[in-house]
Amino acid sequence: MVGTGLIDLRISGCGSLKEKRGVLSRILRRTQNEFNVSIAEVGDNDQWKKARIGFCVVGNDKPYINAKVDHILRFVDQLGLAEVVRSRIEITSFSDLLEGTEGFEEGKYE
Repeated sequence: MVGTGLIDLRISGCGSLKEKRGVLSRILRRTQNEFNVSIAEVGDNDQWKKARIGFCVVGNDKPYINAKVDHILRFVDQLGLAEVVRSRIEITSFSDLLEGTEGFEEGKYE
């Protein structure tokens, strides 16, 4: 299972892209260190006061993925470095793909 999230942020008090990058760098680094997730700026790159970040969580249990995604959303909001304007999450299961092992050659990649 894969959980993905997008967070739209409003960064007040920024007067340049350099200031925005500093705020985003702190948000991304702290979140990555706290949760060990892949996270990056994925939109609104040239906007001073807006940012969109995306992140991804991988696991084998839907309740675990859902809880971790919720914790990440709360964490980013509680940092207080930017205002969360909107967030979207999606959890996708790939179990159907794993069941069929047609064409899989045992030992091919070992």
